[in-house]
Amino acid sequence: MHIVFFGDQHAESLGGAQVSMRLQRKYLERAGHTVTIVAPRMHSARGAAAAGDPGYVDLPSIPITADREYSLTWPGRRTDRFLDQALTRRPAVDLVHVQADFWGAYIGHRFAHRHGIPAVHTMHNRVDVGIAAVTPLHRPVLGALNLWRRMALRGIGVQPHAGDGWAYLAGIAAESRAVTAPSGHFARRLEQHGVFGSVDVIWNGIDDEVREQVLAAAPAERVPGRPRFIWLGRMSPEKRLLPFLEAVVASDVDAEFEIVGGGGERRAAERIAARAGRPGIRFAGRIGYADVLARIAAADAVVQTSIGFETQGMTPFEAATLGTPTVVSDPDIAGELRGGLWAVPSADDEPGRVAALAETLRLAADEIAAGRAPEPDPQVAADFRQSSRTAAMLEVYGRAIAG
Repeated sequence: MHIVFFGDQHAESLGGAQVSMRLQRKYLERAGHTVTIVAPRMHSARGAAAAGDPGYVDLPSIPITADREYSLTWPGRRTDRFLDQALTRRPAVDLVHVQADFWGAYIGHRFAHRHGIPAVHTMHNRVDVGIAAVTPLHRPVLGALNLWRRMALRGIGVQPHAGDGWAYLAGIAAESRAVTAPSGHFARRLEQHGVFGSVDVIWNGIDDEVREQVLAAAPAERVPGRPRFIWLGRMSPEKRLLPFLEAVVASDVDAEFEIVGGGGERRAAERIAARAGRPGIRFAGRIGYADVLARIAAADAVVQTSIGFETQGMTPFEAATLGTPTVVSDPDIAGELRGGLWAVPSADDEPGRVAALAETLRLAADEIAAGRAPEPDPQVAADFRQSSRTAAMLEVYGRAIAG
């Protein structure tokens, strides 16, 4: 088959969905299929380095972040014409797989509708929670997004006229033959809110080969001692990096804390660490995939701090697959991990959540130092391998093509 992925952002940019698309492409091509990834052109050095890859169709775009990491392509007839022309140089398309929530979703479903190609949609984003985390004007923003969606997808499926996040997701999936979600808890919510009748649960995965290499290089046993915690992700409000650092300061534990990633809140995070005078807090910046996994394997615990936003939350699952437990703030993620974690108690407000996280960090540090850290569920490691995830997705593709 020739499968065309559509993303909101280039697959070489920072983000869990982008990592997942790169891995899906690798394992689908290994199985004999052709994959093309359509996304806005990047305006950073990494985008230039990827420009020669024939598997990418880079759409004309404008940068939308100061670091030029992320871009926007306007969906419309001009983009449609550019895309159709670009794909004449690739084999005939058998299936569209939309892995986007905004302009990439519009462009992908317009392409599928225009050419009568079956579409599968993977939902990666709780748009209502994400928008509410970054702006107090989330209701008018959601209303504007729904208006844009109806205009961009006019004539494609039944477009809901409601203005909330669930109507938005239902609209962008309106003509999909299958919808998948990267977690059971998100799939259940999509079904309950009428986004799609039956949602397939297919976790994002970990590269089988890189996992084996990382584990082969890791020590055979963890030696109890000064605990090493690692936080990984995009430095934006919905990820709750700043409350995490406030909790680190409040916990006053004798431990090392490594922060991996980048984004708009990095300077604010560094100021919190500097004011606290904590030499044990280190910012590693953005690093490569294999290095990320190696640092997870070397840590005593991963810390996951977003609440209600993640549709899966890849880092706790990567950690479980590498034998590393996690401090988990989101109860949905805690339930899906099935063990190998310290669950942060819920609280009614942010000061309460910070205090609960600080107490959980103290508990985790004590148990790590004493050699009593919980063990992740071994079944998670088996189920999270990308080879098994690709096999599951191929079943969905076959069903979608068969109609």
